[in-house]
Amino acid sequence: MNQILCLKGHDDMMDRSAKIYVAGHHGMVGSAIVRELQRQGYRNVVTRTHRELDLTRQDQVEAFFEEEKPEYVFLAAAKVGGIEANQSALADFMYDNMILEMNVIHAAWKNGCRKLEFLGSSCIYPRMASQPMKEDCLLTGELEKTNEAYALAKISGLKYCEFLNRQYGTDYISVMPTNLYGPNDNYHPTHSHVLPALIRRFHEAKESGASVVTCWGDGSPLREFLYVDDLANLCVFLMNHYSGNETVNAGTGKELTIRELTELVARVVGYEGEIQWDAGKPNGTPRKLLDVSKARALGWVYKTELEEGIRLAYEDFLNNPMRAER
Repeated sequence: MNQILCLKGHDDMMDRSAKIYVAGHHGMVGSAIVRELQRQGYRNVVTRTHRELDLTRQDQVEAFFEEEKPEYVFLAAAKVGGIEANQSALADFMYDNMILEMNVIHAAWKNGCRKLEFLGSSCIYPRMASQPMKEDCLLTGELEKTNEAYALAKISGLKYCEFLNRQYGTDYISVMPTNLYGPNDNYHPTHSHVLPALIRRFHEAKESGASVVTCWGDGSPLREFLYVDDLANLCVFLMNHYSGNETVNAGTGKELTIRELTELVARVVGYEGEIQWDAGKPNGTPRKLLDVSKARALGWVYKTELEEGIRLAYEDFLNNPMRAER
């Protein structure tokens, strides 16, 4: 049975001056982890842009780790997208994610990294898994076809961490977040996830005076959403307080239908027109709710309720000058 080490001693926690590498710091999750580390007083956070370090290039990754020798690594880099992006670029999603994960994890191991935290996704769990989904339901059923390639890559990453722990005694952990949203999200009109896509769609409908907004599916799927700064707080907490081969779910334990979410986003944005549904478009997984009892047992709970989080995300959208190009 996997051992959970809760409330570890001070000597086992990250020193405020330890060298910490955050892979993917320009993304929503990585940038939130950097903010959280800075908020907590960590002074030696190392980052690299994609132009400076291409994580899909093994030679570049190995050279970086040999030079910098980070003590701790948060692996938040990933190629991500919504249903349409996943379906249209299956090979790209699998290759890019698997290659960059293996490069970073392997280079961390070769260079004596003290601890690595791998960021996955709740899409790793079976499409028809019992709800709420516990960590041990991994690989007990068929994956959701619309994001199978991404899920397989993420499963490979977390399993590689587990196998390194077993074979070499490393301390590499995995965190599986539910649907995320918040500052620095991707608001691309077709390649974004559902919540940022809705924010953009209703904002533009409000600005143009559109009387109707059409949304994909029938609105029936159930989803859970976690504000990204809450996830970042959990990530730092787990780096300091958890060791084990089994992943840790990150979520709120609360769910709502896509229809309810759509109405909530419209209300926050201030769109007052009609919402219609295109049932010919895919719904995706019928229900995705994580069992977050493990994180709670470790002493962590989320802080940001959904409506407040959407308001904060909409403020970020309005203040994001690059949203039109993303």
